[in-house]
Amino acid sequence: MGYLLLEGGAEFGGCMSEPDLRAIELAGGFESPICIIPAAAAPDNNHKRAGNNGVRWFQSLGARNVFTVDVIDSKSANDSALAASVRTSKLIYLLGGFPRHLGETLKDSQCWSAALEAHTAGAVIAGSSAGAMVLCEHYYDPYEKKLLRGLNLVPNACVLPHHNTFGRAWAGQLRQMLPDGTLIGIDEHTGMLSTDSFTDSRMKTDVEWGVYGGGKVTLYRSESTAGYGRGERFSIQTKRL
Repeated sequence: MGYLLLEGGAEFGGCMSEPDLRAIELAGGFESPICIIPAAAAPDNNHKRAGNNGVRWFQSLGARNVFTVDVIDSKSANDSALAASVRTSKLIYLLGGFPRHLGETLKDSQCWSAALEAHTAGAVIAGSSAGAMVLCEHYYDPYEKKLLRGLNLVPNACVLPHHNTFGRAWAGQLRQMLPDGTLIGIDEHTGMLSTDSFTDSRMKTDVEWGVYGGGKVTLYRSESTAGYGRGERFSIQTKRL
């Protein structure tokens, strides 16, 4: 299995080099294929611009094989040619935008199955803001104020992106909606990366993560709250005991 990278947002603004360079390294280096999935930006027709911003960003870090895969809706998510591009990628990046559209686009699709196959073979799956949200078992739809089922790579968890700006305000209601889960507040310009691959995650009760970037990761567990900054590590329970 590969690694997971969850980021808090503002992904292509120039301040995410720490986590993204580490993800490139884990993916095999600057020649490794990096695909960007822009589906979260499709509802406001921003997917082309956002995808191109991602390509330019990773190229600025030194990556030489970066491309967008035009997965923008359920039809394109089930395109076998696009799925083949995802399957052979070593870093699969879900950018930010509308979480519900992204989650519903990828759920049970050929492209998501391809991403999981790539991850099993060692690829890094990364998501920022909405992209990070849908990778957990639960994600919050701020437009309908509902807790929805995500893609479940991080069981019993829910990401609060942009935690240093507006995400923190979600914590109170989400603690009530998910009292036994782990809420993960991630600041903008900050990422949390699994420090070990998920090879034995189904055999373990927790996975260790490290913090990269200038902000913090805040964990809300039942009645406790703890913050972690650059270089610090923590564990998140991956399944109920």
